[in-house]
Amino acid sequence: MNKKIKPTREEAIERAIPFCLSLVVIILDQITKWLVVKHIPPYTIIPELTYFDDFLRIIHARNLGAAFSMGGTWPFFIRKVIFCVIPLAVIAYVVYFSICTKEFTKLQRWCIAGIVGGGLGNLIDRIFRPLGVVDFVDVKWLGWEKAPFEFLRMTRWPTFNFADSMIVVFGIILIISFIIMISEEESPKKDTKKGK
Repeated sequence: MNKKIKPTREEAIERAIPFCLSLVVIILDQITKWLVVKHIPPYTIIPELTYFDDFLRIIHARNLGAAFSMGGTWPFFIRKVIFCVIPLAVIAYVVYFSICTKEFTKLQRWCIAGIVGGGLGNLIDRIFRPLGVVDFVDVKWLGWEKAPFEFLRMTRWPTFNFADSMIVVFGIILIISFIIMISEEESPKKDTKKGK
């Protein structure tokens, strides 16, 4: 059932309020990146910024690609289209759809706003930082030498930033909320079948 109808002005305002969170995420993301760029030379590890027996390090890395540096070596024009133009169009549609639809709960709207903020935070870097997105959180990973998959053999997880964290955290909460919503919708159907 499609519940995407033009909302009233009041509904649109109410549904747009969670996007204040997007602004907060963008501001915090850009502040953390500015601090890293200002105080940590690129590609250096500062012992004073290493915590929990080398489990967590704050470093200064750059990423011209997407997650896991995918596409970092692609030609400039291709990178701009795939990592800037397309994501901007997707984000614009997600915001529009979130405001127009009745299907999302309040929690889901806040989660979408957090993801949008993270996406825009990294998009700002891709547009205005020619050296790439600033990444700075570096953590130890499993490092299982005989593991069948490369990501399990890595000794450190690919470096990430505040925006990435917000995308992952709010993405997980959003998925869980959808699973709960679907299971709650399925439950009455099962009860009805049992009654027959």
